Amino acid sequence: MKPNMNSTDRMIRVFIAALAAVLYFTQVLTGFWGIAFLAVGGILLLTSMINFCPIYYILGMTTRKKADRDGVSHQI
Repeated sequence: MKPNMNSTDRMIRVFIAALAAVLYFTQVLTGFWGIAFLAVGGILLLTSMINFCPIYYILGMTTRKKADRDGVSHQI
């Protein structure tokens, strides 16, 4: 699996996952919608940890910059 997510994409996913956890465990979201939002948050957290999104892969997308995909370093 080639990474297909940039750092901004990953941070947004982690934020949404954390928001889902907070809303579920503070019982703001309960029942079906609470569990559904928590499950989506878990999937987003998992994809951000492995730096790969299967949906991006299916659609042929990436949020990484071309230089990052080619292995070019931006460090001086």
